[in-house]
Amino acid sequence: MGQEAHPGRPGNLTPDQEEKLRQLWGHVLKLCGVTDENVNTMTEAVAGDLATPGAGKAEKEKPKKKRISLFGKKHKAAENESPTQAQPSPGLMTHIKEGDGEDKYGQTQQFFDALANQTPQSLRATIWSMVKHDHPDALLLRFLRARKWDVDKALVMMISTMNWRLTEVHVDDDIMKNGEASAVADEQGADGDAKKLGADFMAQIRMGKSFLHGVDKSGRPICVVRVRLHKQGEQCEESLERYTVYLIETARMVLAPPVDTATIIFDMTGFSMANMDYTPVKFMIKCFEANYPESLGAVLVHKAPWVFQGIWRIIKGWLDPVVASKVHFTNNVKEMQEFIEPQRITRELDGQEDWEYKYTEPIPGENDRMKDTVTRDKLLEGREHLIQDWEAATMRWIATGGSAEAAAVQVERENLAQKLRVDYWTLDPYLRARSYYDRIGVLQDGGKIDFYPAAAPPSGRVAVETSADDLD
Repeated sequence: MGQEAHPGRPGNLTPDQEEKLRQLWGHVLKLCGVTDENVNTMTEAVAGDLATPGAGKAEKEKPKKKRISLFGKKHKAAENESPTQAQPSPGLMTHIKEGDGEDKYGQTQQFFDALANQTPQSLRATIWSMVKHDHPDALLLRFLRARKWDVDKALVMMISTMNWRLTEVHVDDDIMKNGEASAVADEQGADGDAKKLGADFMAQIRMGKSFLHGVDKSGRPICVVRVRLHKQGEQCEESLERYTVYLIETARMVLAPPVDTATIIFDMTGFSMANMDYTPVKFMIKCFEANYPESLGAVLVHKAPWVFQGIWRIIKGWLDPVVASKVHFTNNVKEMQEFIEPQRITRELDGQEDWEYKYTEPIPGENDRMKDTVTRDKLLEGREHLIQDWEAATMRWIATGGSAEAAAVQVERENLAQKLRVDYWTLDPYLRARSYYDRIGVLQDGGKIDFYPAAAPPSGRVAVETSADDLD
């Protein structure tokens, strides 16, 4: 590997942090219905659930799976049929109910809503849909770091996030699945609310209100927000939220280990009060604090006018102190160069890079692989086997504690994490609609990221496809 992993990440954990990770995995696996006895018997409806995490409701549950505890001790409940609700341990529920009164976004209630309304199968599918190309441990560690290694609080945050993804914003079964091409189709052919939502969503993408381009000195991808392009009331609130989630999720696609955070530049050039809109700001803050923890590396507020001082005092009061500490004000390109190399600052920001945002419309047929459900389902079946192997290895890792055997199992888990990462990129074109960044060659097959190509890729390039026959 190249760079060393940052503290609190896979491959760089203290013994205490590793133990916290074991504990969190133990709770997560239990809530997902994964036990010693059934870890290799969870293939029912796998393709449908992983492709569309909303599947797996009670009526789709297949009964008669025995349940035993993570550590192999049988209970009377082990003879019952599969539960239609996630089943945490009573002791855990007591701790969470007691709480500590610090619940800025009502996540404890969302946690209980998830337990009441999601089956273990749907919860498991939602978690793995969020993992994507990430290291599975890395996802859980984000929640642990965000909650200062308090396992109960991390679990509440993680499960409430899954509830948000599945039932509120529909990240993987709508936003990323349908993407830009579907929005264009709605803009051109739908009626009423769907037409407006598609038009408003695409208006923001076409104008480049925000975009991803380049990396900072730490290798973090950069998101530039051109605040002057936002006018309050021009787009409906739903489209603003959809656009925000779409951009954050797309930014996740261009993260490559050991980099796991991004830098945001709020370009305040030409800002006036007509551009100020507190509602989407609040939504963005909630996303990063509640649902995408530990995702911000730095925030640069560039060329903020004096009128923004009062606004910042209000916004700062909404921010978690840890998030607020990542905000830096830059007034000129020299100050920005503390974070970004001058040759990687665009001319629009007074830097040296000759690049500008020009949107490329969806290409006919770019999402054809998503129609090939036969190949998709074969790939999902193969991924399910890898996931089961990961879960089985993780349960052995939990049971063996910090022993020599656990170290050997950890090697197996690392190998499986790499296989899962490679496997995801094979599956990606069958689950995620192509984006602007796929079209211009930034996000390439196999997860390769190239913000600085030597030459522009040919327009309309067609990626090599996988067919069902290739998987036999």
